[in-house]
Amino acid sequence: MKQTLARWLDSDLAYSFRHSPLAMLAAAIALVCGLCALLAGWVAPHNPFDLATLELGDARLPPAWSAEGSRKYLLGTDDQGRDILSALMYGARISLVVGLASVLLSVGVGVALGLLAGFRGGWVDSLLMRLCDVMLSFPAILVALLMAGVGRALFPNAQESLAFGVLIVSISLTGWVQYARTVRGSTLVERHKEYVQAARVTGVAPLRIMRRHVLPNVMGPVLVLATIQVATAIITEATLSFLGVGAPPTSPSLGTLIRIGNDYLFSGEWWITVFPGLMLVLIALSVNLLGDWLRDALNPRLR
Repeated sequence: MKQTLARWLDSDLAYSFRHSPLAMLAAAIALVCGLCALLAGWVAPHNPFDLATLELGDARLPPAWSAEGSRKYLLGTDDQGRDILSALMYGARISLVVGLASVLLSVGVGVALGLLAGFRGGWVDSLLMRLCDVMLSFPAILVALLMAGVGRALFPNAQESLAFGVLIVSISLTGWVQYARTVRGSTLVERHKEYVQAARVTGVAPLRIMRRHVLPNVMGPVLVLATIQVATAIITEATLSFLGVGAPPTSPSLGTLIRIGNDYLFSGEWWITVFPGLMLVLIALSVNLLGDWLRDALNPRLR
């Protein structure tokens, strides 16, 4: 374990990270947001989804630094008296879980299909690439909106786990296409190299060649793309929740909090929607900056 850590600290990737202040700042912001979301049950001042602790008399209180604010609620409260700071932590956890799960599902499906299309070629390649063309002809948010809406219509009384499952699948339905096309292009190059030809001559099974030899050499672009797509998936989930077909109302994400606050934005209660919006921007921006740094660090031409 120590040798692995020491070897990583001496690698070019770690050197690039230590000499990139922007990447370090983005990583720190992403780490703080992630820890607050992961440990929301312990670090949040209140449980905003415990109905027994809510007080309607504290509804729509401004932040603590305002004249009418309360020290009990640092960032104010929403229309139901929920603490905005605590709601941000719980809402960010939902957004991050949905975003990461949808990206993992997209990576699994896209890498498998792209590897198969690039290695086999022929009619398999043509069929999978035409399927990708069909999926790319539809806007991703429209497909996710349709899928999530149909899922909510078919299972109106579904449990939260099923509702989140439908949401994750709806975001992943078009997300896998970019991974499939990226892996397919890299596989087309790798399959003609000497190490693949040598493995074929020695009688290694095609599935083993793809898994043991080709896959590790095509994962670089996938890691960069996945890092950037995490932010896209989080924003897509927030958009669906803002439109009312995303996370269940009993477990609102950042998008749901923004939608709730939007009703009070022009009446002066700006904090209800501004703080969830800032949280969403911080998460998406930090992840995007990390993805840009990783793309430059893994590209030898940009060093």
